Amino acid sequence: MTAKRVAIVQSNYIPWKGYFDLIAAVDEFILFDDAQFTTRDWRNRNRIKTPSGLQWLTVPVGGDVRRRIRDVELPQSNWRDLHWKALSGTYRRAPHFREVAGLIEPIYRPGQHAMLSALNRDLIELICGYLGIATRITNSWDYRLLDGKSDRMAGLCLQAGASEYVSGPAARSYLDESPFIEHGVTVTWFDYAGYPEYPQLWTGFYHEVSILDLLFNCGRDSPRYMKYVRP
Repeated sequence: MTAKRVAIVQSNYIPWKGYFDLIAAVDEFILFDDAQFTTRDWRNRNRIKTPSGLQWLTVPVGGDVRRRIRDVELPQSNWRDLHWKALSGTYRRAPHFREVAGLIEPIYRPGQHAMLSALNRDLIELICGYLGIATRITNSWDYRLLDGKSDRMAGLCLQAGASEYVSGPAARSYLDESPFIEHGVTVTWFDYAGYPEYPQLWTGFYHEVSILDLLFNCGRDSPRYMKYVRP
């Protein structure tokens, strides 16, 4: 049987470059938006680099944690306009702003999405397409979910036909590898260390920003500053 690598991660709003490297490193990327929504997290916010430092862009979806990510509705407020004004105002002088803006700006038009999960997935898929990432992206609700955090992840891997589960390093503190071993699935840990710096606007350098910062500044050369995305 051909080896298959799978990663399972909640959807994030305009994620950082490491998120896309993880997508590029696997054969199937499962968006686990059946997970509980968490506040002050990456599901509905991310950072950009501005002339005055880092700035959060937060989709105002409220603080109710008694819902799954997939059930989070987008508000009818003017947040889309505010986010796009922040992005365009910050990056309009970046070398590749016009090209990348043509790809991203339509997402911020009113009425495009009703749910946070759909917004996140469309942005992720658009950026994957720009970077040439061909990994299959699926939703956790495409599969049957088991009880128990580690059993659920192992069950998703089994149903997806995975021989290897690639996890972010933060899960080391809680992931039980025994259900994976039982099903013959190897667990490996993704390493986000060692990224090179790239040309950024403004003073100083920050890795921990939305990948849009990299795309606006480097355009089609962005893979040169990533690990698994190939030029």
